Amino acid sequence: MTKPMNKVLKAQFFVDDLSDDQKNVITNINAYIKQGLTGKTSSVAIIEGAAGTGKSVVLMELVRQYMTDKRYKTSLVVNHPELYKAYREMGSAIPNMNVSTIRRPTSLINYAQKNHEKYDIIFVDEAHLLYSKSEPYAHYRGQNQLTDLMNLAKVVVVVYDFDQVFQSKMYWDKKLLFKTIGNHPYKQFDMNFQYRMVASDEQVKWMNDLTEEKPIKPFPDNSDFEFKVFDKAGEMFEKIKEQNKKYGMSRMVATSGFPRIDGRHNVEMDTFNLPWDEWDPQRTPWAKREGSITQVGTIYTLQGFDLNYVGMVIGPSFGYDKETDTMTVIPEKYSHKEVFKKRKDIKFSRDEYKAFIANVLNVLIKRGKYGLYLTAYDDALRARLLELNETGK
Repeated sequence: MTKPMNKVLKAQFFVDDLSDDQKNVITNINAYIKQGLTGKTSSVAIIEGAAGTGKSVVLMELVRQYMTDKRYKTSLVVNHPELYKAYREMGSAIPNMNVSTIRRPTSLINYAQKNHEKYDIIFVDEAHLLYSKSEPYAHYRGQNQLTDLMNLAKVVVVVYDFDQVFQSKMYWDKKLLFKTIGNHPYKQFDMNFQYRMVASDEQVKWMNDLTEEKPIKPFPDNSDFEFKVFDKAGEMFEKIKEQNKKYGMSRMVATSGFPRIDGRHNVEMDTFNLPWDEWDPQRTPWAKREGSITQVGTIYTLQGFDLNYVGMVIGPSFGYDKETDTMTVIPEKYSHKEVFKKRKDIKFSRDEYKAFIANVLNVLIKRGKYGLYLTAYDDALRARLLELNETGK
């Protein structure tokens, strides 16, 4: 018997009234899939779009359509533990869906290669998290997970956002994507319409400009999206708790680099002191757990999830340059070392490492549908953001 779908997940991944843009994308991808299923070689459908453009909604419509149809052998993979939990939970609430076909990429690849399995369609969410190199520690011994998935399926539908790349082992850019696809047929389906946030285009541009080290301007006041800069992280947390009581799904988030104090691995600033999020094998994703209000979220628990309100603590790896009036990225102060792991096949420049770190912040500040509260660990950066917020110049 199919159980009812969780309301929070349903609201994020399924919409009753798809927009015309979304309907058009789905119609076009359907036509491409039908064509690919009759082809002699595997083909790739690339759904590309920035954070909040509704990529997952489009993907889930396709998943629901094909993965409940017994004529097709299908699988859905995502290389993100929290999203994997969410998809398994949603899958169990969709009639005729076989939840065992929702897997992590390494699990599917190893299983299919061992058992000589082939698929009609493989769907890949957050494809920018696929390994683009061997990762034996994670039981992946191939060279490129997209290559392996293409070898297993007639059609691979991948969702990419190149601005959500933050680790060398999962490095992707367009050049590497098209090199991996090689001579296989492919088609791009671009999604450039913002759905997650009620923020205006100008407000989204402000977020992008901030993380791209462009001169900081006052936050545009031209929508119902709520924005406020706080001098104290402790006060911001009180506001987040208040919003969480009223509306739910409101959380504190931060980028890394906070010093360990007395051995504690916490985010500590003024009166604020909370532990980082912790990976938990329980089925409920971090963003949905009531207890996560007393933890600080990161990219590892929040990528791909919506919140209602976000309290963003910009960590020590971001500073302020008075001469250029820009926020700066300081890689030396970024404490999550996975970002900096070297590769034999690609040499990353300092600017590329800075872009990885900026991408983390950009994704986190766009998690909130209805509001963003902001503070910064760096005194000069916080003072400048406060000044702009209070005086508008």
